[in-house]
Amino acid sequence: MKRKLFTATIAGTIALSMAGIGPSAASAVGNGPGYGGNETINTSILTTYEEMVSFLKKQEDKQKHMELEVFGQSVKGRDLYLVKYLTNPNNPTILFLTQQHGNEALNTEGALEFIKHLGTGKMKGVLDGVNILIVPRLNPDGAAGDVNFPLDDYVASGSYNLTRYNANEVDLNRDHTARLQPETKAFHDNVLGVYDVDYMIDLHHQGSNSEREGELVSGSILYPTTPNVEADVLLKSKQLGAVIFNAIDSKGWGHLGKYNGGSAETISRNGIAVEYGIATLLFEMRGMADHNYEPYVLGQKSNGYLIKQTVTTMDAAVRAIADRSIENADISFWDTLAFQNGRPSE
Repeated sequence: MKRKLFTATIAGTIALSMAGIGPSAASAVGNGPGYGGNETINTSILTTYEEMVSFLKKQEDKQKHMELEVFGQSVKGRDLYLVKYLTNPNNPTILFLTQQHGNEALNTEGALEFIKHLGTGKMKGVLDGVNILIVPRLNPDGAAGDVNFPLDDYVASGSYNLTRYNANEVDLNRDHTARLQPETKAFHDNVLGVYDVDYMIDLHHQGSNSEREGELVSGSILYPTTPNVEADVLLKSKQLGAVIFNAIDSKGWGHLGKYNGGSAETISRNGIAVEYGIATLLFEMRGMADHNYEPYVLGQKSNGYLIKQTVTTMDAAVRAIADRSIENADISFWDTLAFQNGRPSE
C-alpha cells in the first residue's frame, strides 16, 4: 500500500502528542522520552524527499500567493526548493532555513505544516504586511541517508537513516564562508544573493538532555555573537528572539534556554548577519531524529510538541513582522535568560 502523504502523519502525531498537553502540564515542560535503547525511532513516519516535493507542488497549485523555485541541486542531484510569498517589495522579508543537518527533521515537518497554514484563513491579512521565504530542506541527501560514507551505527530503524552531514560528509553549517558544497553555494548565490532579506531564523535540533533552572528545555535560542555584527542588526536579532521566546515559553510544553554558541562566521547565524546585514536567530529544538550518539536522539512520542513548536515559532515571527510589533519587542529578558546546561547523568 502506498504511504499517505506527510500531512496525515503530522496531524496524527500532533493530536496524539498534544492530547496530554495543557495548562496543567507545566510540570512536564520539555519532557518526553529519550531514546535510551528502548524507544521506537523509525524514519518511516518522516516526510521523504519525494513526498515533500509532491506536497509543495500541490500547495503551489492551491495557494494564490505561493510560488515554488528550484534554486540549486544537492551533491546527489536533488533539487533544492525555495517557497516564496512575495506580495509587496516594500514589506520586510523573513527567511526560514531548515534541515541544514539532515537528521534534524522535525523543523521541516513543522515548516511544511506552516506552509499549509499560509493557504488557509488562519493567516488572513498577514501576507499583506510581510514577505516570507522558506527553504524547507537544505540537505536532502543527508535527510535521505544517500551519502558517500557508512551510517552503520545510527540508531533509527526504517528503510534509511538520517545524518547531520551532506553526501560529502561536510557540515553545511560550517561552510558559509568557503561555500565549497553545492548546497551552501546555491543558498548564498541564489537566495541570499538575490532576495532582500531582513530577518532569518535558522532552525536546528540539539541534544535531548539540556535543562534550564532544573527543567528540561524544549529548545534554545541565540542571536549572532560575532563581534563584527552591526549594532542595529544585533538589536533586530534580539527583538526577533524576544518574539519567539514570548510565544514559546508561555506554553505549557515550551521552555527555552540560551544556547551556548561561538563567534565563528562560518556558522550561518554569525556569517549571514555580518555579510548581508540580516537579523538572525538560531533556534535549536530538543532532540534529533537519528544519530550515532544515542543521547542526542529523542523518542518519537515527543514529535508532536516539537513540530507544534516550529509552527508556533514561524507563525509568531511573521505576525510580529507583519504588524510591526517586533519593532517594540522588549529585549531585556536576554540579560537574565540562563544558558542551558547538560542535565547530569542519572
